[in-house]
Amino acid sequence: MDITVIVCTYNRCQTLSEALESIAAQVMPSSIDWEILVVDNNSTDRTREVVDELSVRWSGRFRCVSEPSQGLSFARNAGIRESRGSVLAFTDDDVTVEPDWLQNLTSNLHSGEWAASGGRIIPVWAMPVPKWLSTSDPHTMGPFVAFDAGTQAGELNRPPYGANMAFRKEVFEKYGGFRIDLGRTAKNLIGREDIEMGNRLLAAGLRLRYEPDSVVHHPAPESRMRRKFVLKWWYWFGYAEVADLGLPTDARFLFRGIPLYMFRRIVRWTVQWMISIDPARRFASKRNVWYWAGMVRACYQLSGKHDLPTAANRE
Repeated sequence: MDITVIVCTYNRCQTLSEALESIAAQVMPSSIDWEILVVDNNSTDRTREVVDELSVRWSGRFRCVSEPSQGLSFARNAGIRESRGSVLAFTDDDVTVEPDWLQNLTSNLHSGEWAASGGRIIPVWAMPVPKWLSTSDPHTMGPFVAFDAGTQAGELNRPPYGANMAFRKEVFEKYGGFRIDLGRTAKNLIGREDIEMGNRLLAAGLRLRYEPDSVVHHPAPESRMRRKFVLKWWYWFGYAEVADLGLPTDARFLFRGIPLYMFRRIVRWTVQWMISIDPARRFASKRNVWYWAGMVRACYQLSGKHDLPTAANRE
């Protein structure tokens, strides 16, 4: 088997159907043997029925496995274990991929020169973008899974995002799977497992490739286009950053494991938030307050533990 496309899902049978349809319709060379592996992470809706129906229509293309441990990293690692391909592509259960997405994403991975690849992720806005949300600010755009490094293909010096990435399977066998202390669950928005994976490979000296013609369209529903959701996302991103990289080592003064400079930065951004007039700048400042608050919580919780992020937290 040349390629396995891994789609992890949890109670999204309606969007899952559309996502899988677009993946199954990929235009691929006849010489490439590929499959779609759906990892059902304890869904209670019609997920299994959706996959079964598509399996009939696309005979031999689909497989479905279950992962009882809740969480995206658990599901992705299950997909890696159950995959048959030498190249593993990942995308989300609510996207639409273009017909040449998979071929463009994976074509350069078969030779072994590149360890992984990533492509463009374009948000599909469910409503007009509000004034407080600046689409030109890559930080504010984090919750909307936007990824665009330009139109030129070549080496990628930053990790790709989980909605549009592919790896040679052998890198997981050598460097481990996704960190199970990171990755979104039903209870929180802790993420960064895809970023940590990419950084791990870059730190090992492996090469990542950017494929701008591999395009995924990712929905930005109204529920995400709310201040409350964006702030919550950035709070958990700050938490995940400490969980990923470990406790800061550059602080001279600590209070219960929390560097004092973090409190100063919260105060600074709170003041900026209160005095800013421009809606986008005002919200960006507020976003930073939530981000640093997440880091404060992580430092407080993790400073009293001895199981800080290590390879033992990977599968």
